[in-house]
Formats: sequence, structure tokens, C-alpha cells
Amino acid sequence: QLRLVQSGGGSVQPGGSLTLSCELSGRTLDDYAIGWFRVVPEKQHWGVPEREGVSCTTRDGFIEYSAPVQGRFTASRDNTKNSVSLQMDSLRPQDTAVYYCAAEAAPIAWCGLTPSPWRYWGRGVQVNVSE
Repeated sequence: QLRLVQSGGGSVQPGGSLTLSCELSGRTLDDYAIGWFRVVPEKQHWGVPEREGVSCTTRDGFIEYSAPVQGRFTASRDNTKNSVSLQMDSLRPQDTAVYYCAAEAAPIAWCGLTPSPWRYWGRGVQVNVSE
């Protein structure tokens, strides 16, 4: 059974950096696309917090970023370590959120920045950006 174990997060001042990590256990990373999402509790749709796509990486290494983080965040995957990371630079207060990694057994060139159809999710880590 696939599990996603997240680490990293924390508090930082605006302009600072943080790195999030996500390790897959029980399966081989080669077989999965990886996504990063974030949830800001104040952003809700019909009372349900929205999961905003941040980045996704296809199995063959193509990376897509959402517009708010383009140029500031860098996603990477290390198939030899079965882990992925999200380097976040030039952080802003509006980046404050709970960040989740997600995995999906997908065709080699697929990934997407919407929560569906990602089936496997980490438990999330809190990122706070404030003075």
C-alpha cells in the first residue's frame, strides 16, 4: 500500500525559504506522477477548503507550476531515493497554507493541478509566512 510521508514546513519571514519533502513508501516512485497542493482554510468552496494546485511532475520529469508560484518554487524528484521535494523561495504571506503532496499512478506524460484524480495524499505540513 502506498504511503506518502511528508516533512519540512515551519515558519519563516517574508522573502525566506523552506523546503518540503515527501517520501513514498510501499511503491516505486517511477510509476507515479507527483503533485503539490496547498489549502488555505479561508478559501472555501461550499464550506469545503479548496485544494489549490502548486506544482506537478510527470513520471518523465516534466514539471508544471501554478502562476502564483512560478519562478519562486522548484519541484524535484529523486527516483533513486523514492522521494520528491518542493523548494520554496521568496516566500510571501499569501503562501501561508497547509501543503500536501499527492501521487497518482498515471500515464508517463500526465500530471494536473486540480485535486482530481489524485488518489494518494500525504497528511500535510503547515507553512507560515509572516513578520
